[in-house]
Amino acid sequence: MKRFHRIVVLAAIMALVAGCGGAGQQRTGGQEQNAQPPAQQQQQTEQTQQTPEPAAPEQPAAPENPEIILATTTSTQDTGLLDVLIPIFEEQTGYIVKTIAVGTGQALKMGENGEADVLLVHAPDSEKPLVESGVAINRRLVMHNDFIIIGPADDPAGVKETTTAAEALKNIADAGAIFVSRGDDSGTHKKELSLWKEAGIDPKGSDWYQETGQGMGATINVANEKLGYTLTDRGTYLAQKKNIDLVIVSEGDAPLLNIYHVMQVNPDKFPMVNGEGARAFADFLLTEETQEIIKNFGVDKYGEPLFFPDGGKVEEDLTGGK
Repeated sequence: MKRFHRIVVLAAIMALVAGCGGAGQQRTGGQEQNAQPPAQQQQQTEQTQQTPEPAAPEQPAAPENPEIILATTTSTQDTGLLDVLIPIFEEQTGYIVKTIAVGTGQALKMGENGEADVLLVHAPDSEKPLVESGVAINRRLVMHNDFIIIGPADDPAGVKETTTAAEALKNIADAGAIFVSRGDDSGTHKKELSLWKEAGIDPKGSDWYQETGQGMGATINVANEKLGYTLTDRGTYLAQKKNIDLVIVSEGDAPLLNIYHVMQVNPDKFPMVNGEGARAFADFLLTEETQEIIKNFGVDKYGEPLFFPDGGKVEEDLTGGK
């Protein structure tokens, strides 16, 4: 009975101590501290908890084969368009694009040899045989601008008086004025040769006809130094305009339309081709977001776009079936 009584008394004392502590005081290390109500303790705990940092943006899964070889014309490089588009594509997909900017003829040759994965070019008549042979697949229209003839402001050949590009070239030939050609089998060079043919003139071997064998930007610079004429795409001219004295002397003729297509090199013919990467890049060029970038590219700097987006269209929509 005594043992039971001690237990009961001890329990009563412990309950009393606990009750006093809950009423407002407790002892810690022999010093008194004010106790906080449970609600306040909970609020303080919540405030002292570290706020979680926002989750980092989810990175795209690394592609199994991340490197893409893009063979393209120099105009897409010289205008700065690819400097805008490629970083966006790489960030969105995890692919790495190796760009080889050459004449369209060389770009098509790279595709024919399986040395590139995807082609962005502007010589429709030369592109179609690659598709027909099965070397290139999924050829799609991306954008267009136009070709122009530029020359000295005083226009010694009287090109401004003509109404067609073929007439403009005939005037240049008749005047023996310097004409600087790329001479590199590019899309621009192919267009130039077709215009000479339309004019009924073979300029090869003439003293006034000079070839650079270089890209558009370099050819414009040579023409500027020699105060000569040349054929260029409008985009590259606008990008170079502030650094040269040459002006537009002929534009607007229907044959001067400059159309860009994207094509994938067929992985069934070339097992080393990155088919998935090529398809990803080609699809990217045709997305609504990318087409909007193309639409606005150059407007802030030059007051007009360097290219016009054509996603979802076919070539006949631009040429009227011609």
